[in-house]
This record gives sequence, structure tokens and C-alpha cells, in this order.
Amino acid sequence: MYCPACGHDKNPPGADECANCGLPLAHLDAPTPHGPVETSLATDPVAVLDPRPPVTVSADANLGEAVRAMMTGRIGAVLVTDAGGELIGILTERDFLTKVAGQPEFESLPVSRFMTRNPETVTSGDTLAFALGKMDAGGYRHLPVVERGKPVGVISVRDVLRHLTAVCPEG
Repeated sequence: MYCPACGHDKNPPGADECANCGLPLAHLDAPTPHGPVETSLATDPVAVLDPRPPVTVSADANLGEAVRAMMTGRIGAVLVTDAGGELIGILTERDFLTKVAGQPEFESLPVSRFMTRNPETVTSGDTLAFALGKMDAGGYRHLPVVERGKPVGVISVRDVLRHLTAVCPEG
């Protein structure tokens, strides 16, 4: 990596500072967004998606309560909270298909048995790129938005796509 201050060109890629003069170089390695979509992903916070209020169920709820909440809210995931309102899990449509389908009398079974514990989360201040990276890496369609451990919203891949479509230039 080339140092613009002293011209030293033997710095390894990703070096934090120039080995010759000590000039900070880390900022020179940061990717530069090109166009409105990349700029939005790199700079816009999750809050720009206006996350839907979370639909929650308690850890001792049964699957019947959870599926009714999902159907009533027309949503693909419910967040599972403890007695203090802290997020402890998420139960999604995919969980119903992969873990619950075929269970006899599933309606009375506990949510805690089928939920994904300690789900990945974002805060409303995290960038869209950070959120989308988590969704991509984990194969998630929904991410809880939390503040101080408590759910304040949920975002979905559809929310991100809707936003990016709005910032895309026409043509």
C-alpha cells in the first residue's frame, strides 16, 4: 500500500499505518460507495426502513398462540421475550416448516422448544450494509431490531429491497 505522505510503497495491503513515517493508512483502505444504492447501503441506518413494531410472545407461550399472532399480524416471524421483555429467541415460518411440521397436536407445544435462541440482531443505528450482511451470512429473512436488549422492531429482506428500489435511479 502506497503512503501518500512519504511515498513508501512497501506497506502491506490493509496496513493501519505507514511502516516508514507512521501516517495512519486505515482510512485509505475503506471502500468508496459508487452511486445511490451503494451510498445508501454504506451510510443509511436501519431506522430509514421504519421497522415494523415487533410482535412478541413470551417464552412460555405455545405454538398455537405464536401461529395465531403471525396470521393476525400477517407477518413471517414473532420475537420471543422473557419476563423482563428481553429478546431471547425468534420463531419464523421456516421454523414451522422445518421443526414443527408433522408434530402431533403442535398447537400446545411450547414456543421455547422450536424457536431459534439468541438470534442475530441489529440496532436502529446500524448501517443497511451491516444488516444485509448479517441476513446474507445467516440466510435470514427477518432481523430483530433491539435497543438495550429489548426488541423495538423487525426488518425483513422485503423492507431492504423496497428501500433500495426507492433509491435506485430510474432507467
